[in-house]
Amino acid sequence: MAANGLGLGRASAASPCPPWRRAHWEARGRLKPQYDAVVIGAGHNGLVAAAYLQRLGVNTAVFERRPVTGGAAVTEEIIPGFKFSRASYLLSLLRPQIYTDLELKKHGLRLHLRNPYSFTPMLEESMGSKVPRSLLLGTDMAENQKQIAQFSRKDAQAFPKYEAFMNRLALAIDPLLDAAPVDMEAFQRGSLWQRLRSLSTLKPLLQAGRILGAQLPQYYQVLTAPIIKVLDQWFESEPLKATLATDAVIGAMTSPHTPGSGYVLLHHVMGGLEGMQGAWGYVQGGMGALSDAITSSATAHGASIFTEKAVAKVLVSSEGRVQGVVLQDGSEVRSKVVLSNASPQVTFLKLTPQEWLPKEFVERISRLDTKSPVTKINVAVDRLPDFLAAPNAPGGQPLPHHQCSIHLNCEDTLLLHQAFEDAMDGLPSHRPMIELCIPSSLDPTLAPPGCHVVSLFTQYTPYSLARGKVWDEQERNAYADKVFDCIEAYAPGFKGSVVGRDILTPPDLERIFGLPGGNIFHCAMTLDQLYFARPTPLHSGYRCPLRGLYLCGSGTHPA
Repeated sequence: MAANGLGLGRASAASPCPPWRRAHWEARGRLKPQYDAVVIGAGHNGLVAAAYLQRLGVNTAVFERRPVTGGAAVTEEIIPGFKFSRASYLLSLLRPQIYTDLELKKHGLRLHLRNPYSFTPMLEESMGSKVPRSLLLGTDMAENQKQIAQFSRKDAQAFPKYEAFMNRLALAIDPLLDAAPVDMEAFQRGSLWQRLRSLSTLKPLLQAGRILGAQLPQYYQVLTAPIIKVLDQWFESEPLKATLATDAVIGAMTSPHTPGSGYVLLHHVMGGLEGMQGAWGYVQGGMGALSDAITSSATAHGASIFTEKAVAKVLVSSEGRVQGVVLQDGSEVRSKVVLSNASPQVTFLKLTPQEWLPKEFVERISRLDTKSPVTKINVAVDRLPDFLAAPNAPGGQPLPHHQCSIHLNCEDTLLLHQAFEDAMDGLPSHRPMIELCIPSSLDPTLAPPGCHVVSLFTQYTPYSLARGKVWDEQERNAYADKVFDCIEAYAPGFKGSVVGRDILTPPDLERIFGLPGGNIFHCAMTLDQLYFARPTPLHSGYRCPLRGLYLCGSGTHPA
């Protein structure tokens, strides 16, 4: 949502791209008529692709329609003095070899690891002077068990076994994140040599099977069953189950009762930072600093990156091979290959001439599930939230729970399911699931002294509202007010601390960041749209029906 747009509360308008930053990126090269490779979109995946190509000596240019690079991984000063990770807000799934190969630390990337990392406060009435309970989880297993024992001693004993079980599955699946899917087309239609060569794509699957061994049926259930079914087999206490279930539904239009929701949970525990499995952290300077480091690595080797240069069309020769792109201003840029960091829908339905694509392929792309439940609210506050379950320090300095992902309206899995059902009826959730993060608790450079930036990743909000309503300013603010009312119940005084806010509904996330349907994954992470079916069966991975055109974004596997 634009800074002079909707839902800014008391904040005055601020340029979404400060002049110093715009000049910084404009200096990244002069446009030439021809390159070896062109990348459409300077999201973090596109920047990584460009950096690797350029390191191999492939002369590469990147064209980004927005005034900043990074796609959804950006830092923007929406409210004067407050720097927000406006869309993406936590780092974990960046592959370790990318961190090393691109020398991102050398190019300025600094991380803040979080420990503890999860905080779920309870709303408990009639407690008298007693502080409500909360669930605080971190890397200390003994302390985790002590926390869980408040709700169930049985669950406290089971938790280490559950963690070991999930970590083993993550270890087995992890190599698949870097491997091209099994080449089904080569198996079915390729020459003998192509079939033999494609056997190598089976290796990660065979390795995964060997690691999982005799427990493969139980692990298969994690990937295919509703996550509530899996968690019910391990635990009995609702606060623990609901806290774990948030990772199974976050960013997805699914309920804990939806089959396949277990994979989304696994996706969020497979990451890691600096050798710590499953760790999630804040980037010093916001998520834009990650994109800046990748950009710096790419340009250090000679890549050219252009902002405010939208691609209008992919150029195709009369022989049916990609030969470059046409920019919005009419300029033609020739290249041997084109990589698209845009979504599959934008790439194939808007940028690629339809006559060069198989009809069945186009139909499959147009039917991709892109439903998203997410409304992201960025909030500037003049003091830290003061939770009833964990009162602030007298001096107002951040406490351990302030650095966590703070889960609100997450005491019970039924609450998550009810929030989902509201969205299925075309209504914003009456009690939204809220993940509240305060990156300035570890990175004070993001806000003025004593102030903080708060990230609210909320769901469920449907893209299309019931009864013909649209996401206008009134609806945006009504929903944000509802979210703030929920936070106020856990942390009285929160609403009075708000300096300004930036509300991004699913249509806003689509319009600003090019996320179809507002979906942070470009298309849903459902079982029918994963691995060799991403984005479509027989055209998975980077391969496209058009010679010389490749996907390199979140809508393919691997991105």
